[in-house]
Amino acid sequence: MGQYRKHWFTLIGLCIVMFSLLGYLGMDIYRSAPPIPAQVSSANGQELFGKEDILDGQTAWQSVGGMQLGSIWGHGAYQAPDWTADWLHRELSAWLDLAAAEQHGKPFADLTEGQRGALRAELQAEYRGNGVDAGGRLVVSERRAKAMEQTAGYYKSLFSDEPAFRKSRESFAMKENTLPSAERREQLTHFFFWTAWAAATERPGSHVTYTNNWPHEPLIGNVPSSENVVWSIISVVVLLAGVGFLICGWSFLRRQDAPETDAPKQDPLTLAALTPSQRALGKYLFLVVALFVFQVMLGGFTAHYTIEGQKFYGIDVSQWFPYALTRTWHIQSALFWIATGFLAVGLFLAPVIHGGKDPRFQKLGVDVLFWALVFVCVGSFVGNYFAIAQKMPREWSFWLGHQGYEYVDLGRLWQILKWVGILLWLVLMLRGVLPALLARNKEDKNLLALLTCSVGAIGLFYGAGLFYGERTSLSVMEYWRWWVVHLWVEGFFEVFATTALAFVFSSLGLVSRSMATSASLASASLFLLGGIPGTFHHLYFAGTTTPVMAVGAAFSALEVVPLIVLGHEAWENWRLRDRAPWMAQLKWPLACFVAVAFWNMLGAGVFGFMINPPISLYYVQGLNTTPVHAHAALFGVYGFLALGFTLMVLHYVRPQFVFNEALMKTAFWGLNGGLVLMIAASLLPVGLIQFHASVSHGLWWARSEEFMQQPMLVTLRWIRTVGDVVFIVGAVAMAWQVVWGLAYGKGRASESRWQPREA
Repeated sequence: MGQYRKHWFTLIGLCIVMFSLLGYLGMDIYRSAPPIPAQVSSANGQELFGKEDILDGQTAWQSVGGMQLGSIWGHGAYQAPDWTADWLHRELSAWLDLAAAEQHGKPFADLTEGQRGALRAELQAEYRGNGVDAGGRLVVSERRAKAMEQTAGYYKSLFSDEPAFRKSRESFAMKENTLPSAERREQLTHFFFWTAWAAATERPGSHVTYTNNWPHEPLIGNVPSSENVVWSIISVVVLLAGVGFLICGWSFLRRQDAPETDAPKQDPLTLAALTPSQRALGKYLFLVVALFVFQVMLGGFTAHYTIEGQKFYGIDVSQWFPYALTRTWHIQSALFWIATGFLAVGLFLAPVIHGGKDPRFQKLGVDVLFWALVFVCVGSFVGNYFAIAQKMPREWSFWLGHQGYEYVDLGRLWQILKWVGILLWLVLMLRGVLPALLARNKEDKNLLALLTCSVGAIGLFYGAGLFYGERTSLSVMEYWRWWVVHLWVEGFFEVFATTALAFVFSSLGLVSRSMATSASLASASLFLLGGIPGTFHHLYFAGTTTPVMAVGAAFSALEVVPLIVLGHEAWENWRLRDRAPWMAQLKWPLACFVAVAFWNMLGAGVFGFMINPPISLYYVQGLNTTPVHAHAALFGVYGFLALGFTLMVLHYVRPQFVFNEALMKTAFWGLNGGLVLMIAASLLPVGLIQFHASVSHGLWWARSEEFMQQPMLVTLRWIRTVGDVVFIVGAVAMAWQVVWGLAYGKGRASESRWQPREA
């Protein structure tokens, strides 16, 4: 550890404390998850359905795309309703109409204000009361049973092919006969009822529901809890305090007089011949851009479904490629190409670390890993198709088809195989890294040790996604799902990217090893301080208790703190291009890394904190404000990182190739400009309008057919086409540059790798 002892102890101590907190509250989530009643019965003794029926409904929901078709508890897609909020409001409205007819012989809307107020009070008392007895049996009133039956009838029709509901299916971007089996449609309604029951029923010993009073539903008093408001304010205070301490630390602790190293006259990474495994990386780069273009095209295709629902410019394609399927492929292909870009840069660095040579059979491992990635990608996509088309046996759907959970949609078997591939990458990396790390010499190996730790974390922590099953409680599933989506991606990939860049820049002789090591260790501590317990900010309303909200709110605010100095980081990265003449060849990879810093600040920082405080997320969870953050952070940060790594590896594995300035300007500014237009002209305005509706009337209204099909919102969704087209042009230009580079330099990689050339 040497001079970095304090840095290492800080990082290790933070990880121990934060993972202990994550685990402790995880056990609380297991204990406090909303119960699934063993039996639901009416007051007259009629048995309506049981626990297994609810779980069968959960599997039916998963098979049609789950979170890719509407959302549950606010998590999922945004065109169809949030089924929890929608069911709850429909059932409450049906109950009020039944009560009005029974007591006054009139519809609820025709009653006097006093009569309506009396019925609403009765409604709130019935619905917020917890009717589950010691034996796990839930008894509902006969009136509520009738309201449940009416509401279930609507969903049975909606998910079928009844002509009367075709317009609604178009508005929700649902294909005809979404769930062909009448039996499974019946089970689906039981699951929707349970999610709404948990959102309306007060947790024993508490004055808030199992979902902390989410969604906003004035009819039964679902409004933000006092804890929600308090921890929202505390999160803002924590953010301000964190920023203040960061500025103080930056001012007093950084070395003002740290001398710059003398840049070498030649690029050090070009002085050794390419190894066989490095020459084999061209196909990884091709896969990155192929999946990238596929994902971008699917994004534009899927976005158009929000306008026509079942058609693409008048052509009905929903029976073959429905919204739920194309959105699944859009997200999964993004994860595949971004991960492939990260894997490629790691595999490029492994021989560099190993002294410029391959470990034995390294090229074979690189080739096997590539084809394994292709197999898993294609296999999971095919499985998604057959599951959503309902052409797969129901018992196979979760394992081979679609898990139903956003970002981990691929069938469980494909998920396991994907983890095996990641573990293979870990082995290939360690075979190159460990000999250098364990070598007996006096070289400073702290940065290499941190890189090794981040590689190990990426390899191991994806396995957290296997800790839930097909019939696991939604609360428990969400806990483990966010270990993958938040902790694995936003935590350890962030550390790996930071450390890998520091290692590259120090290997190039552009920054000193000591400065790179100190900055990487400090950055890792800052990222993981907020990032590990910050996982809980996704779980405020997922059937969790107040401590989860408190920890999630406070620590997710700290996630924003290190993003404050990213403007400086962007400048420091960009100025490296002037350190040596040969750095001109790395101009465009550097430009991508500068874009990463910008979008990290805006997408992850500003747009992330916009929806992070509990009071904010209470109203905007499940609205188009979420994809604002998702697009700006996932592509803006990790997408540009993967593209930057791809361009950098391309530069070294095709040493004769020179980037085309016109093509790269089109690519870089098309991607950035398209993303800005997409967000500023469509997603953000739609989200803010929905936000107002959610605050005024409730989430059910902000996601309803009537609200979303207003001419103004339809126009805003049409306007998104402009940003999509600009983005697509940038993506195609980027892909063509990479493909052109791979073809241009083929066959010359074994020649002397450094030659003077024009920028």
